[in-house]
Amino acid sequence: MKFTNGYWVTKKEYQPLYAVEYTDCRIDGKELIVYAATKHIETRGDILNQGLLTIRLTSPMLNVIQISVTHFEGMDHPGPYCKVRNENPPVEIIENETAVVYKTGKTAAVINKRPSAWGIRFFDGDRELTNTSFRNMAHMTDIFTGQTYMIEQLALDIGENIYGLGERFTPFVKNGQTVEMWNEDGGTASEIAYKNIPFYISNKGYGILLDHEEDAAYEIASEKVERVQFSVAGERLSYFLINGSNPKETIQRYTELTGKPALPPAWSFGLWLTTSFTTEYDETSVTGLIQGMADRDIPLRVFHFDCYWMEAFEWCNFTWDARTFPEPEQMLSRYRERGLKISVWINPYIGQKSPLFHEAMKQGYLLKKSNGAVWQSDLWQAGMGMVDFTNPEAVTWYQAKLKILLDMGVDCFKTDFGERIPVRDIVYFDGSDPVKMHNYYTQLYNQAVFELIERERGVGEAVLFARSATVGGQQYPVHWGGDCFATYPSMAETLRGGLSLACAGFGYWSHDIGGFESTASADIYKRWCQFGMLSSHSRLHGSTSYRVPWLFDDEACEVLKRFVKLKYSLMPYLYHQAVISHQDGIPIMRPMFVEFPDERNCEPLDRQYMWGDSLMVAPIFKESGEAEYYLPEGDWINLLDGRMIAGGKWQKELFDYFSLPLMVRPNSILAIGNNDTRPDYDFYDGVTLCLSVFTEGGEAETVVTDRQGKAVMSVSAKRNGDVLKLSVEGGNGNWDYQVLGEQNIRVECL
Repeated sequence: MKFTNGYWVTKKEYQPLYAVEYTDCRIDGKELIVYAATKHIETRGDILNQGLLTIRLTSPMLNVIQISVTHFEGMDHPGPYCKVRNENPPVEIIENETAVVYKTGKTAAVINKRPSAWGIRFFDGDRELTNTSFRNMAHMTDIFTGQTYMIEQLALDIGENIYGLGERFTPFVKNGQTVEMWNEDGGTASEIAYKNIPFYISNKGYGILLDHEEDAAYEIASEKVERVQFSVAGERLSYFLINGSNPKETIQRYTELTGKPALPPAWSFGLWLTTSFTTEYDETSVTGLIQGMADRDIPLRVFHFDCYWMEAFEWCNFTWDARTFPEPEQMLSRYRERGLKISVWINPYIGQKSPLFHEAMKQGYLLKKSNGAVWQSDLWQAGMGMVDFTNPEAVTWYQAKLKILLDMGVDCFKTDFGERIPVRDIVYFDGSDPVKMHNYYTQLYNQAVFELIERERGVGEAVLFARSATVGGQQYPVHWGGDCFATYPSMAETLRGGLSLACAGFGYWSHDIGGFESTASADIYKRWCQFGMLSSHSRLHGSTSYRVPWLFDDEACEVLKRFVKLKYSLMPYLYHQAVISHQDGIPIMRPMFVEFPDERNCEPLDRQYMWGDSLMVAPIFKESGEAEYYLPEGDWINLLDGRMIAGGKWQKELFDYFSLPLMVRPNSILAIGNNDTRPDYDFYDGVTLCLSVFTEGGEAETVVTDRQGKAVMSVSAKRNGDVLKLSVEGGNGNWDYQVLGEQNIRVECL
C-alpha cells in the first residue's frame, strides 16, 4: 500500500504523523518505553497540538527484539495473534546523553536522542543490520474516510535482498514487489498466495516478523527503493527483529519463536497416489490403479481418496458414498493388507445438504453473522456453512467425526481449503476480529485435525496434506503448493513457492507431480517425476485425469520407478534431515543462499536447491533436457553417474529422463539404505556410508536414525593427507562404506 507520490510528497488523501524526535523514555522491568514526538520541540509550547508515538521494546528470547508502535493506546486490539514463545531472557538497557540502547544477547536497538534526529539502528554486535529513521515510522489518516494506518520502513543496504513472505510464486527475490498478506485460492500462476507468512529474511542474516494476522501490506524497495515498508490498518503496529547473524540461524530462531515442525512418520515420505479431483472412480478403478503400480514394480506407500469419496453436494459429511463404496471398512482393510496407508480429502465447510449441517447449526458450531444467523454461501458447496474453530465444543465435535474415519482405517487427511474465510458481518464464538481470523482460521483448522491424529495414532504418526497456512503453520506438516498447471513455467513457479515458504521454516513441502490443471505431455510428466521424488513428500495428483505413468508412455513408468526407488534408498539420509528440521527448524528443502550465505552467486538462485545439507538438486525445466546450474566452491560428485565436477562456476549439461544434477556436496557423508521398496525400514541395517570429496583437513559427521527419529549410529570422517579416517559408533555393525567418484584416497575405519 503506497502513501506517497515520490520520496517527498504524501498523497493528498493522507495526513501523516511521522516520528521526528525522541522526547522521553521509561524503563518498566525488562521493557523500554520510548516516546517520539511528531514535530520538533523547540519551546515548551511546541508540545501542544501534536501527536506522540509510543514505542515499546521487549525481548521474548535471546537476540529477538519486539518493537510495538502505538498512536492511540485506548483502542482495543482484539486477536487472534500468532502464538510466540517467551523465554524472558536477560536484557540490558543503557542510557547516555545521545542514545538509549536496548540489548539482548549480541543484538541491540540504539535509539537516537538528538533533536530532530529520530531513529532506531539495529545491530548484530558492531554490524548494523537495518534502521528506521527520517519519515519512516508513521501514523497515517485517510482524511476522506477516517481510516488510520500504522507504517514502518526499514532500511535496505546496498546489495541487500529480501526473501520469504510465505509461499509466493512471484520472483524469488522480493525486491521491487508489492505484497499483500491475504490468504486466497489463486493457483500458482498469480501474485496471491495460499500461505501468507508476514516474515521475511535478508541476505544480511536477520529477519522481520510482523505480529499481525490481518491484511498487512508490504512495499519492498518499491515505494521507497531504499526501504522495506509494511503497514496495517489501525492504531498499532508490532514487529519482531530476529537476528541469527546468517539466514540459516535466523530461520532456526524464527521457528524457536513460532514453533518447530513436527516429525512426520517415515511412511509419509513414500509415494502417494490419488484418485485425482473430478475423475470417475469406485473400488474397482481404485484397485486397478493400485494394482497397475504393483505390476510395474513402482512401490506405492499411500493412497488418497479425493473429494468424491463423499456424496456430491454433501461436502463434508465425512461419510463414504454408499453407491460407490458400499463396504468402506472392508475396502480399507484390503488396501491396508497390501501395505498401503490411506488418506482422505476434507475441508472445513459443511454443505447444507449434509446431515451434519443441521446438527452443527443446532449446536451452534457454525460461524454466525451479527444477527445470529448462520453464515452461508453457495460458493464451492450449495448453502455451505463453516465450522467455528474458536468454539472448543465445535472442535471436539469436528474431531469426533474424523475419529470415526480413523477408527475405520484412515491414516491421515488432506486438509484442503481454509483460505475462503468471510470477514463482513461475522461474529466468532470467542469474539475474535473477523479480519484477523481470515488468515488465522487455517491455523485452528489444521491444528484441530493434526492434534486429533496425534492423539489417536501417537506422537510421530500424525501427518496432513494442507494447502493454506499462516505463522506457526509449520508445526502441522505437510503442506503442498496448490493448483499448478502441467507446464514447465508452472513447475518452475511451484519451486519458487516452495523455496519462499522454506524461508519461514516449513520443513516439509510437496506439490502435484505432473501438474494439477490440464494433462502434461509425457516429457513434462517425466521431468516432474524427477522433481517430485526429490522433494520431501511426493504425490501424484491431478484435476480431470489420473496421474499414473502408463497413461503417458512406457518410459514414464521406468522413470517414476527409478526415482521412487532412489528416494527410498536415500531414506537414512533424508530422515535424518527430517529430524534436523524437527529439532532445529531448518527445512529439508533449502534455498541456496541459506546454505551458502557467503556465495554471492547463490543469492538469486530459484531453479535449484539444497535437499538437506549434503545434496543439491537442479530440476530440469526444458524439453531439450538442458540443465543450467551453479555449484559453489569445491569438488562435487553427481550421485547418479559418479562424475566429479569442480564448483565455483556455472554448469550447462544435457540429461536424459533417468538423470539430472543430483550433486553431493564436498566434505559430506551420505547414508544410503539397502531397501528401495518402501520408505520405512531399519535405516541403519545394511547402510552404506558414501564418502564425497574431502579436502585436506576436511571433516564431516552425521547420524543414522531409526524410524522414530532416534539416533542409533554416529558417523564422523576427517582427512589427513591421503588418508580419510572414518569412525562409526552404534548400529548393529552391519554397514559398509563407498568412496564416491574416482579418488586417490585410503579409508581407515576406526
